[in-house]
Amino acid sequence: MAQQPRGFLQEASHQVVAGGSAGLVEICLMHPLDVVKTRFQIQRGKTDPTSYKSLGDCFRTIFQREGLLGFYKGILPPILAETPKRAVKFFTFEQYKKLLGYASLPPGLAFAVAGLGSGLTEAVVVNPFEVVKVTLQTNKNAFTEQPSSFVQAQQIIKTGGLGFRGLNKGLTATLGRHGVFNMVYFGFYFNVKNILPVNKDPNLEFLRKFGIGLVSGTIASIINIPFDVAKSRIQGPQPVPGEIKYRTCFKTMATVYKEEGFLALYKGLLPKIMRLGPGGAVMLLVYEYVYAWLQDTVNHKEHF
Repeated sequence: MAQQPRGFLQEASHQVVAGGSAGLVEICLMHPLDVVKTRFQIQRGKTDPTSYKSLGDCFRTIFQREGLLGFYKGILPPILAETPKRAVKFFTFEQYKKLLGYASLPPGLAFAVAGLGSGLTEAVVVNPFEVVKVTLQTNKNAFTEQPSSFVQAQQIIKTGGLGFRGLNKGLTATLGRHGVFNMVYFGFYFNVKNILPVNKDPNLEFLRKFGIGLVSGTIASIINIPFDVAKSRIQGPQPVPGEIKYRTCFKTMATVYKEEGFLALYKGLLPKIMRLGPGGAVMLLVYEYVYAWLQDTVNHKEHF
């Protein structure tokens, strides 16, 4: 019995390290697409004088006006958040999955519900970082002219406090975004992975997992993007300074739909898929391989 807590803590630490590694690799590779996605989401239609004409136009404009570092605006908050964020994501998914094992749910449903739980937990941890990140990403000044992440966070706290008008603005939309994404992401990945046969060739097995992860991230992105658009509108700059137009998640969705049409709820979908399709696959693979490596390392030491 004395070894049981030790075994749990060891397994938990492996999940935390593997999850943090997965998040760090993904954010470093894919952050420029997150900046582009956010820029599209805060546009209020063709009447917006700063509208980007296309994905290529957005990339060119940011590069010409803000430089290469413009694509990495707001990267510090997600880097600081990635280890706890992904650690929470993967660790809580594993724990919810274990708990749901006692509920006699079908395995397919258990994966989805565990994903939903992990996403909601992750959202609470990550939302303050998201507020700072979106505020920095929507700043169109040159990279060297904008405030640092810490100065921006201090400014948000000074003007809005720590609550729903400040550092936790848009929490409901973030809960919806992460909850829905992880429910589909984990549910699809593990269900399909269990159906498709394992390949004995390591390279083909890697491609099998990457392909399933790519589809998982893509489908989850398509389903959850209305929450993402609402989050960006709530956390980003308001149309009229001093007036709060986008306040709550579902009311923001309704306003966007009424004023800009149904497709406005899918703004930024292409860069989001370009990021979270392959990014989702990278995260799952890094997590699985790092976790397996940690487990093998410990088992190897115990044998000696």
